[in-house]
Amino acid sequence: MSFFSFGQSADIDVVLNDAETRKKAEHKTEDGKKDKYFLFYDGETVSGKVNVTLKNPGKRLEHQGIKIEFVGQIELYYDRGNHHEFVSLVKDLARPGEMTQSQTFDFEFTHVEKPYESYTGQNVKLRYFLRATVIRRLNDISKEMDIVVHTLSTYPELNSSIKMEVGIEDCLHIEFEYNKSKYHLKDVIVGKIYFLLVRIKIKHMEIDIIKRETTGTGPSVYHENDTIAKYEIMDGAPVRGESIPIRLFLAGYDLTPTMRDINKKFSVRYYLNLVLIDEEERRYFKQQEITLWRKGDVVRKSMSHQAAIASQRFEGSAASESALEQAAKEESG
Repeated sequence: MSFFSFGQSADIDVVLNDAETRKKAEHKTEDGKKDKYFLFYDGETVSGKVNVTLKNPGKRLEHQGIKIEFVGQIELYYDRGNHHEFVSLVKDLARPGEMTQSQTFDFEFTHVEKPYESYTGQNVKLRYFLRATVIRRLNDISKEMDIVVHTLSTYPELNSSIKMEVGIEDCLHIEFEYNKSKYHLKDVIVGKIYFLLVRIKIKHMEIDIIKRETTGTGPSVYHENDTIAKYEIMDGAPVRGESIPIRLFLAGYDLTPTMRDINKKFSVRYYLNLVLIDEEERRYFKQQEITLWRKGDVVRKSMSHQAAIASQRFEGSAASESALEQAAKEESG
């Protein structure tokens, strides 16, 4: 065993192959700030290079192997020691040996499954990252690189409107209606509020968007409610028979898709909360869950081509052949 390699160390750098062209997305960090990360979708290949640069040229670096991992994990803040990995892929880049000069290693994780959206919340974090490691006997050298994953949805087939009533016997009767129950993140909530009976003096009325994050199971369930938006409907007393229109634009708010029972660890749900305040400062609430989903900005060409191939495979029809031709034109154009 050589003792000369103890004085050697190295820097690791992970570079994506399409770093110059790949889109970046803003994502909130644990301290509430926003940073930009490379954006990926489910099924996309993750490939690049690992650069291992020796700090002391001329000295050799002994190692027990060099590897890169692609990891998707959930971390619950009240259980910091445990990371729940739902994706864990490993590629060996070099066998045990020694390095006498800086080296670059290529890697590729093909068509990686990324089932959930990246998320940083009050009590939980879901993240994806690449981790390159030079394995050593005493202390490993490693470098992590976070990426962001967005989950895209298609337009929901069933999207019924929401109708609700708020009533206090012989005092108040209000009906409110929203145009649908499922909204994409850049959507507009359109609705109307009808005052059928008003015998209490209402001085203020608003709609709030509430985000409810639920973590844990059984007795150790934590709920965190966060008011994302407040939309004032009126300031002053309504009269019987009056109707008030609502237009609430979602694009300006920090929203995520609805996330239900993610890996049996957490959920994120959204609610429209109608709030009425009377002149004696009494508050009346009515809450309704809505579903939020992320719509793709642009259908990526490779996806349209894959979809056409899939339709041809299953249908074998002339229509699917023309779809394949159209996708090929898009690719070349």
